[in-house]
Amino acid sequence: MVQESNGGLPAPQELETFLSPEEKSKEKIVNTYNMTKDAELGDFDPFTERKLDNPTSNNDTLTHLLKASLGTGILAMPLAFKCVGLISGIFFTILVAVVCTHCSYILIKCAHVLYKKTKKTAMTFPEVGQAALENGPQSLRKFANGFRIFILVSLFLTYFGTCSVYTVMISKHILKVVAYYMNTPEKEVEIRIFIIALLLPLIFMAWIRNLKYLAPVSMIANIFMGLGLGITFYYLVGTGDLKVDNIKNMLIKPPNQWPDFFSLSIFAMEAIGVMMPLENAMETPQAMLGYCGVLNKGMSGVTFVYILLGFLGYLRFGENVQDPITLNLHDSDIPAQIVNVSIAIAVYCTFGLQFFVCIEIMWNSLKDKFSKRPDLADYIMRTIMVTVCVLLAVAVPTIGPFMGVIGAFCFSLLGLIAPAFIEVITYWDIGFGPCKYLIWK
Repeated sequence: MVQESNGGLPAPQELETFLSPEEKSKEKIVNTYNMTKDAELGDFDPFTERKLDNPTSNNDTLTHLLKASLGTGILAMPLAFKCVGLISGIFFTILVAVVCTHCSYILIKCAHVLYKKTKKTAMTFPEVGQAALENGPQSLRKFANGFRIFILVSLFLTYFGTCSVYTVMISKHILKVVAYYMNTPEKEVEIRIFIIALLLPLIFMAWIRNLKYLAPVSMIANIFMGLGLGITFYYLVGTGDLKVDNIKNMLIKPPNQWPDFFSLSIFAMEAIGVMMPLENAMETPQAMLGYCGVLNKGMSGVTFVYILLGFLGYLRFGENVQDPITLNLHDSDIPAQIVNVSIAIAVYCTFGLQFFVCIEIMWNSLKDKFSKRPDLADYIMRTIMVTVCVLLAVAVPTIGPFMGVIGAFCFSLLGLIAPAFIEVITYWDIGFGPCKYLIWK
């Protein structure tokens, strides 16, 4: 029972008259601001009630999280550091990482609170938003479905466009190696041929229907991304001289360039769309949170790698650093070619996890119409979606900059603003903490 703010008196209950004095004396009054206990009141335990055929372990989830956050956006971090400087880049990267991680944290925490309120065992990101408003203030409940649709559309457009960009990225990295051995300038090689050639491999990747079976694929992606980044680090510190002679001008940059850093780093590091699918597939969802939880462990490692590559990349190439930094490597070098191939394989293996968000959204809206043969309908839907994604890349192979703007805009709304709004609404009747710190935060 939650205390009212008016005089500390408990709220009246209709069944209170049926309780004996002994039963009334056993009732537990919880402090209004003890949000964790309030959130976990009740006999319903969504985690023990959750039944999964192939749940993922904590290590599987950590692998997926690393792959989702260590995407190709990391290759733009040296350029991001160029916009703010070496010293500012370190602190700003930590700031972005803390904010993005905390927003993911509060989204999952709110989901756990809403599991109790709605008696559900799993929710998607849009469903969390809808449930928050449906159980929030009376005046906002009419907007619950609209808020769900907004999150759905934003998630779908962002991740579908991102996957289309991934297709172009894979093709570009392969094209660089092929063009070198063909002794042909890259501009004269038709990239659309490489994009179309990826159709079948990407369809096969999208046919993996369970995150449990995607875990080994994410591990392969992490290995190849690690190989590519390792060789890149070798180029940064093992070849050529660092730009230490001009280091005074590289420490801190004017504030007018800072927005470019935040747009690049947030787009690179944000992975809010995969958080709820990962949590929903876990065998122990509680392990996602906590100081040493899966989320904090994964993002701590990701932040360190982002800072290291951004710092060394800018220090090595200075004002000549490019986006991605692989463009600063010489195509004639075998290690540079290995970097291109490794990143292409890593991005290909990442496609399944990123596309999982789009598939989940689409299938949840269609599955009720295909109750007779759902498995066949699911495979057909996946095939059609991948085909459309590839055809979009073929039609507009220069979609990257456009989707960068859309992605940065949508990720700011989805990854920063929406979780904060959901948290305020979720704890509306529980309390905002001492001095209402949730509102100030």
